[in-house]
Amino acid sequence: MGLKGKEQTVILGGGVTGLAAGIASGGLVLESEETPGGICASYYMGVRSGRVYPHPPDQEPAFRFERGGGHWIFGGDPAVLRFISRLSPCQRYTRNSAVYFPQWDLYVPFPLQNHLAFLPKEVAARALEEMVAQPGSAAGAETMAQWLEKAFGPTLCELFFFPFHELYTAGLYRAVAPQDPYKTPLHVPTVIRGAFGQPEPVGYNQTFIYPEQGLDHLVRSLASACRLQTSSPVRRIDLRERALHLEDGTVIGYEYLISTLPLDRTLTMSGLATSSRPDPATSVLVVNVGGVPGKRCPPYHWVYFPNSRSGFHRVGFYTNVAAHFRPKGSKSPLVSMYIERSFLPDALPQGDTLAAAAQAMVQEVVDLGYLEEALAVHWNTIRTAYTWRWPGSRWNQEAQQLLLENGVIPAGRFGRWTFQGIAESIAQGLMVGATARS
Repeated sequence: MGLKGKEQTVILGGGVTGLAAGIASGGLVLESEETPGGICASYYMGVRSGRVYPHPPDQEPAFRFERGGGHWIFGGDPAVLRFISRLSPCQRYTRNSAVYFPQWDLYVPFPLQNHLAFLPKEVAARALEEMVAQPGSAAGAETMAQWLEKAFGPTLCELFFFPFHELYTAGLYRAVAPQDPYKTPLHVPTVIRGAFGQPEPVGYNQTFIYPEQGLDHLVRSLASACRLQTSSPVRRIDLRERALHLEDGTVIGYEYLISTLPLDRTLTMSGLATSSRPDPATSVLVVNVGGVPGKRCPPYHWVYFPNSRSGFHRVGFYTNVAAHFRPKGSKSPLVSMYIERSFLPDALPQGDTLAAAAQAMVQEVVDLGYLEEALAVHWNTIRTAYTWRWPGSRWNQEAQQLLLENGVIPAGRFGRWTFQGIAESIAQGLMVGATARS
């Protein structure tokens, strides 16, 4: 097709960071998929037809699902939360999550370390003794496994933290550096109070907000305020000519380029390489299920599993957060849920193997009593879902600096190879986009 023209600013990726950058900069947002939103996109699946819709359908009742599983909006600057709520009115919820131990058929509220009173007495006593004996000793741990054991002791690690992280990190937890300690906070006085039945709410997501009309409404509101071009995958970034080569042959020039694509992918597309070993990532298979709840369907927003037959590490229940995830007008209680299983990227299944893995996950939640009958099943794979760091690695800093030196601004959760929520991602997009406009 040839040269389409030259843009002042182009943003790669139409997730929430890219859309926010597009609003702030006035630049062109290129999204490879047919619809924007990235892993935060909601979609709908018809009960009668099994058809997938990007928006709520009028012709049949449908379950609401999310591409990346439950993405709730936690934390965030008050100004950013107000910005989000003005685009799409939100409700605030208090987290209700738990860990399930099948050997005892026992649910323990999360964070586990703050609810020792729910565990068998001898286990709780041993775990408490270990955590009190070495408070603050996690400093200096080189790997996530070392950090977990130093922080929580061998009892809780053997019971939950090691087997859960084996599933969650697809086995990387013994090799990658500690990160995201706020996800599993350790405060000994709080642990002691929890051991005697007086737990306190802690963690980064004690409360969260969620749009009343779904994340798809928030994404559409963001998209309507910027220049978005969907179905536009970029094949190559020509740094010398400052041009983007799309898969369909179109070439778009740019003055200012923001990339929210995964950091390693942006490097490859740009023809750049670091001297450092690239940091790893894990992939996730998300299986969305709508149906008739089983007799043992729990009341939690999500449940963590230290072990499972089919390899999943978390089951979440959209409808335990908000009723609008079930089909409109449904006369009987229905459940909308998601199941997550992690893989190393090169081990992510395809074709029939992927279908078999997804079906095994659904069958296990049926066997757990969470689901009586599945009425809608749909799955998605996310190749770069969680990002990690090797101990002592400077790859992230080197990669970002290399891109900056070549006129590419990395932004967002995957663009900067870090963990951040929706609110922080939107804030970063607005900030980076504003610098392009100035």
